[in-house]
Amino acid sequence: MDRDRGLTARATVLGSFIGTLWIVRALDTFLPRGVSAAGHGIVPRTIDGLWSIPITPLIHANWEHLISNTIPLVILGALVLLRGVTEFIFVTLVCVLVSGLGIWLFGAPNTQHIGASGLVFGLFGYLVFRSAFDRKITSAVITLAVAAAYGTAMVYSLIPSPDISWTGHFFGFVGGFVAARIRYPHRPQVAPQSPREYIA
Repeated sequence: MDRDRGLTARATVLGSFIGTLWIVRALDTFLPRGVSAAGHGIVPRTIDGLWSIPITPLIHANWEHLISNTIPLVILGALVLLRGVTEFIFVTLVCVLVSGLGIWLFGAPNTQHIGASGLVFGLFGYLVFRSAFDRKITSAVITLAVAAAYGTAMVYSLIPSPDISWTGHFFGFVGGFVAARIRYPHRPQVAPQSPREYIA
């Protein structure tokens, strides 16, 4: 029964988050181009841009943009949620904050950065680096699977290109590393084994 409640809670959290993205996009279809019901994206080195960091992942330019982020968010988010709702919320907050601050500090001036791709890279980075800190076999298996499935696409997306927020991608990935390091600050110690005795 407790397991069922846990699965329900995890599905509810992920579904609510993804649902919010889709609701915002649906509302935005009735608004002028460049305007969102959630607010504005991050404009680097502006006060408004700084306050926009928490809401930027909710805003997408069009349905194609949203769909391209939804699929990896569902997959990577579900993998993080295997360790519980608390871990997912923590990782999400750290990745959004680090990615947003990176964009705000180093993004091109007079540009507006929107979308959840920074969070996607953050979840990817977290799953890749987590196994280095928690030393669990399950984490290592997930790391290998995620790297095989998304590694090439993620590396390609870090290459600067027009109209793509590569700073959001890069600092989202950094945010994933930061989240893994904070979440697992100490590597588990392996108890030393006593030497075996042989009778000659």
